[in-house]
Amino acid sequence: MSKPQKFRLGQLLIEQGLISSGQLEAALDQQKQSGRKLGRVLVDSQIVTEELIAHAIARQLGMPYVELRDHEANPAVVNLLPETLARRFRAMVLADEAGGLLVGMADPSDVFAYDEITRTLKRDVSLAVVAEGQLLAAIDRLYRRTQEIAGLASELQRDLGSAQIDFGMAALDAGAEDAPVVKLLQSLFEDATQVKASDIHIEPQELRLRIRFRIDGELHLQTEVDNRVGPALVLRLKLMSGLDISEKRLPQDGRFNVRIKQQSLDVRLSTMPTQYGESVVLRLLAQDGGLLDLARIGMPESMLAAYRQMIHHSFGMILVTGPTGSGKTTTLYATLAARNSPHTKIITIEDPVEYRLPGISQIQVNDKIDLSFARVLRSTLRHDPDIVLVGEMIDSETAQIGVRAAMTGHLMLSTLHTNDAASTPLRLLDMGVPQYMLASTLLGVIAQRLLRVICGACREEYLPDASEIAWLRQEIGDEAALPTLWRGKGCSHCNGSGFAGREAIYEMLEMTPALVDALNRNQVADFMRLARRQIAGRTMRSHAVARVLAGETTVHEAMRTSTQIDDD
Repeated sequence: MSKPQKFRLGQLLIEQGLISSGQLEAALDQQKQSGRKLGRVLVDSQIVTEELIAHAIARQLGMPYVELRDHEANPAVVNLLPETLARRFRAMVLADEAGGLLVGMADPSDVFAYDEITRTLKRDVSLAVVAEGQLLAAIDRLYRRTQEIAGLASELQRDLGSAQIDFGMAALDAGAEDAPVVKLLQSLFEDATQVKASDIHIEPQELRLRIRFRIDGELHLQTEVDNRVGPALVLRLKLMSGLDISEKRLPQDGRFNVRIKQQSLDVRLSTMPTQYGESVVLRLLAQDGGLLDLARIGMPESMLAAYRQMIHHSFGMILVTGPTGSGKTTTLYATLAARNSPHTKIITIEDPVEYRLPGISQIQVNDKIDLSFARVLRSTLRHDPDIVLVGEMIDSETAQIGVRAAMTGHLMLSTLHTNDAASTPLRLLDMGVPQYMLASTLLGVIAQRLLRVICGACREEYLPDASEIAWLRQEIGDEAALPTLWRGKGCSHCNGSGFAGREAIYEMLEMTPALVDALNRNQVADFMRLARRQIAGRTMRSHAVARVLAGETTVHEAMRTSTQIDDD
């Protein structure tokens, strides 16, 4: 049974040839000034990595080193050690073995921590060395709050009691931080942030309140509690977002900001009356993650080069199309970031404003006071903008004003809900935009979807079934060699889904003289034929196939996304 042993880290690293005496002296001077641990000073100074330090300690103490990025963790085993102790002592239970529990520690020389851990676990403990950064990331990922959330919901249910009262009003005095409803919401937000959920769905059923998270585009059940908890949660959320708490018959939309573990979270709230109470969807937008630039949004290189030229036109219209949640906003904000400079005036008109951009004037529409897209857009043009972003071409009036603005020296960016790039100009014609105006202003259309990316921690080769092979053969041809295909088998890193994150697939229609001529002549069939010919081989489907061949996603995921494209 391995136990903590004392050692001098600086001397150890010198003996193993990882640092020099001069580097150690400089690091010790910094340590005296900052008060930080020596290892942290060396890592922050980029002299060594956390992994090299951990390997050196493991060699010195004769302990195993565990690479947590490759470790298949069992949540039930991990939870044997409470999260508070895991964070305090930088430790995590890695495995339940015949001889006892294997515990990974970032600092295995900490005798006090070892004693507290063994006292808590009440089992024989052997130690392994882990890198601190990997350990903290694993703690964030693995310590879910499912049981805590269920317990807080039960506590709230007991507080409400069984009498026939207005459960929503019972939460009005929940201003105290220890009120169950506040604790429950805090735990929900923390758990959603840990698993990188984009939405929280609170859905009342006949007897139960169902809470689900949307992770990488898929809904996952978080917990189910007594339905009577629902009104208290909804009321607290309405108070937080400044909505009318007496109105339960009509949908309402609002927003608020919370801070979770040093991360600012912008929450968009939408309520909807249902048969068994008000349903709520919370869209979570992290404000501290930084914006993607165009080079990092996943657009193919050839398409990206053409798009960069397009967005530097002094006037005209560029549209991004796709269903809700397909990443259109990310593409548009990356575009604005590429054009943002002290010499360019940019104004956005959005509902709601999803991200705050420095140096840009952003306007939120408000239908309650008749501050519509069209009305704001008219006033915006008097402020001499170079670039205008309209969140959505929501109606005929907005579309026509936007096109006129694009004709008069402004670069217009907006979104539209259409199936693909080729059909988008025809949708604008259906909205009443004259074809001669559209032909002279539209620069191009980007269409996109999101597909899930295979989890790197549990990625494995696999043999596709007959339907997958047939679909892939249809795309790459019968003569081509079948590539090595990959999937994620499911692990603690990806919550058992086999996927971790999403990437966009794109297609782009550039308005050529031939397409402009077809629009001017109102020849819809000719326009569609020319448009489809232009993007042939560079469609969203072909981009999805390319990601399969690159080992980034599965055939099934590409098939699923392609079906959405065909069926929209």
